[in-house]
Amino acid sequence: MTISTSLRAVSYLAPNWFGLYQAIAAYLGRVLQVEIQLHQGECDPLQDPLLFQDKIDLTFICGLPLIRYNQVVLDQLQTLVAPVMQASRYDNCPVYYADIIVKANSNIKKFADLSGKTFCYNDSGSNSGYNLPYHWLSQEKYPQNFFGKTIESGSHQRSIRWVVEGLADCAAIDSVVLEQELSDVPELSQHLRVVQVIGPSPMPPLVVAQRLGIPLIQQMQLALLQPDAELQGVMKKFGVKRFAAVKLEHYQVLKQIYKKASGKPTLFEDGMRDASTPLTVDG
Repeated sequence: MTISTSLRAVSYLAPNWFGLYQAIAAYLGRVLQVEIQLHQGECDPLQDPLLFQDKIDLTFICGLPLIRYNQVVLDQLQTLVAPVMQASRYDNCPVYYADIIVKANSNIKKFADLSGKTFCYNDSGSNSGYNLPYHWLSQEKYPQNFFGKTIESGSHQRSIRWVVEGLADCAAIDSVVLEQELSDVPELSQHLRVVQVIGPSPMPPLVVAQRLGIPLIQQMQLALLQPDAELQGVMKKFGVKRFAAVKLEHYQVLKQIYKKASGKPTLFEDGMRDASTPLTVDG
């Protein structure tokens, strides 16, 4: 197909990575010689009319809502690449973890100490924030209602603050979001500890509308697999080693976790979110 003079891109992921997504959009714009307009998503991708109307060309999205969306709308989106982090814990693979954090000066030493405590999560549709911890709790045979109370924050970054401020005893945070937040605000590292690591899970991908056509999609993927020096510089700032080609089938495991999590009585009770704060969906 003939490429438009501009493309629309949306990120549904944590805002503290938006600078990388801007650099990716700018780089692809240079390669394709088009303008790419990138915006931060303001709602859940599963509720975004622009996505359902196929008016978004490029999307940064968590794997779980991607798989759930693909069950409703077939053959619209195609995965391009996902970041591979520099840190050794990621083993040179496009994966991430759910890090369970507590306040550094709390008396919580291990995960079992969280029994009856207040758990904070970003959104019940989040893989790292809710569904992966839920699945892990079930696998580890923890009792129903393990946590005494749960609160929904609306974003990973807000969950981090709520733990620091003592509004919650613990939270499940996307590991790359947490690492970036600690890089952006170094003093936070004095106030937080990780008591449990859950995962890995496939890294949130960049996806593209299939209507753009195979030649253009292949051109974009190849470009991201061979980034120029300018993009590499930004990648380094975000701890990204490289991009890896990924397929939709790599994310099917998240659907199984979600089905198990949504098909049983919840381990989390009394979830609530301050309705005055906008929801930021991330992984």
